[in-house]
Amino acid sequence: MKKIILNTLIIVCLFMACGGGDDDMGSNSDDDPQQMEPVLNEGGVSSFTKVQPMTGIVVWDTNFSANPEAHSLEYSYMLYEDIVTNEGVYDWTVVENKLNDIASRNHQAILRFRFTYVGELTSVPQYIKDLPDYNETMSLSENQETWFPDWSHHELMDFTLEFYEKFAEQYDEDTRLAFLQVGFGLWAEYHIYDGPFILGQTFPSKEFQTTFLNTLDTQFNELHWSISIDAEDSNATPLSSEPSLLALSFGLFDDSFMSEEHASYNEPRFVFFGSNRYQTSPIGGEFNYYTTYDQQNVLSPNGPHDESYESFAGRFNISYMIGNDQYQYQTLARIKEASINTGYKFEVTNFEKLDGNSFLTVKNIGTAPIYYDAYFSINGNKSFISLKTLLPNQESIFTINYDGNEDLIIVCNRLIDGQVIDFKRSF
Repeated sequence: MKKIILNTLIIVCLFMACGGGDDDMGSNSDDDPQQMEPVLNEGGVSSFTKVQPMTGIVVWDTNFSANPEAHSLEYSYMLYEDIVTNEGVYDWTVVENKLNDIASRNHQAILRFRFTYVGELTSVPQYIKDLPDYNETMSLSENQETWFPDWSHHELMDFTLEFYEKFAEQYDEDTRLAFLQVGFGLWAEYHIYDGPFILGQTFPSKEFQTTFLNTLDTQFNELHWSISIDAEDSNATPLSSEPSLLALSFGLFDDSFMSEEHASYNEPRFVFFGSNRYQTSPIGGEFNYYTTYDQQNVLSPNGPHDESYESFAGRFNISYMIGNDQYQYQTLARIKEASINTGYKFEVTNFEKLDGNSFLTVKNIGTAPIYYDAYFSINGNKSFISLKTLLPNQESIFTINYDGNEDLIIVCNRLIDGQVIDFKRSF
């Protein structure tokens, strides 16, 4: 009997020594192929102290009092007549000088070509003005003599379409240019609120506008272009009667942002263009100039009308906002803070390595997406998916088919030399 018990004990001991038993079978961590690798990569910031590229409070390129560190974008109107004087002859020198000057401050440009400006002549090329049957209109606007193009003339329409075709050929992939704004009427804002509004004469016909919008959508494959929210007006534009136009890839700009009437006037126009437009196309604008009080307080803690700028920017998914006069009313620190709080911001909340891959859990803690392809990268190995797919307040896992220990960075082909996209390191 003792011999049987002894033999049984020997068998049990041998069984356990060979890894038998339910609790520990196959659990040797030294041999586990699924064991996580240590994360030794540098990169990222503990908090955002710099304005991210293609975001923030925007100043005009002629604002020499602006601090470059508080901005990543500069804005400028442009004149058609500066590019074309004679038919078919394009001289981009003015644009080149503008873009180079802005880039010298490590900034990118937002440009808007306009035909009509209060108190000024049109910027229609001289060869068109010289045509015997081309007739512009002079009228008062804001009590100033203002000239309006002759939109009944086919040469002006043909030129406008050709201009943007040539512009796209030249600048669609130019990293110095972040965004383009387009439009007609006063300041190219899709209205003549004060002056002679006549479709097909002082303002382009709806038929031409339809052709224009469709043409731009086919010409620009990379550069994001935007129109004013005032294009919602069914009296002035075809967008209400041509629903297919709303499917085009234009962004929006709101030139009376945070006005007292914003909820009743501006917000319905945003609704008209679709609540999801920001997901693929940028939303921007300019602080309103309706009152000095508004300009003084748009960056105050409660804004001019009981809502802060940051709250507005979050609700309307703002990427950029022109605030050229804010240096008259706000400190540099506040302007920079508002810039940092505008647009995309990426936070890496977790970083794991497994089976030769790196897995990044990333959250967009900003107010908008990034609108050009950007990727997490380690030693030239990019994530499979672009960060432009990550919407505000969304979190997703981005995979890199590489597990080396070099710095983790974000790469983007739309940046100029010296620009960097930061991410918050929270892992």
